[in-house]
Amino acid sequence: MPSLAWLEKEIRSIKARNERVEADKAWETSFVRRGLLFVFTYLAVSLYLNAVQIPDPWLNAIVPAVGFLLSTLTLPFFKKKWVKHLYKK
Repeated sequence: MPSLAWLEKEIRSIKARNERVEADKAWETSFVRRGLLFVFTYLAVSLYLNAVQIPDPWLNAIVPAVGFLLSTLTLPFFKKKWVKHLYKK
């Protein structure tokens, strides 16, 4: 039979894990993360378009960055549908 100290240690371990999981979930759905993804996508595409000498790279990079942002905003909707209708245990 497990000792009381062992059970307390296990409970603390589970609580710590739950806190990490909750923080990860909060980060995944945060607007800060989505904003950073938008900025980094915009910068990466802009630099690439500039390197390959596409006209107006800083303007043309807006389209893929906005597309990526929209995809991150719609994913929670599709995730809910997927969980409800397709994911069955």
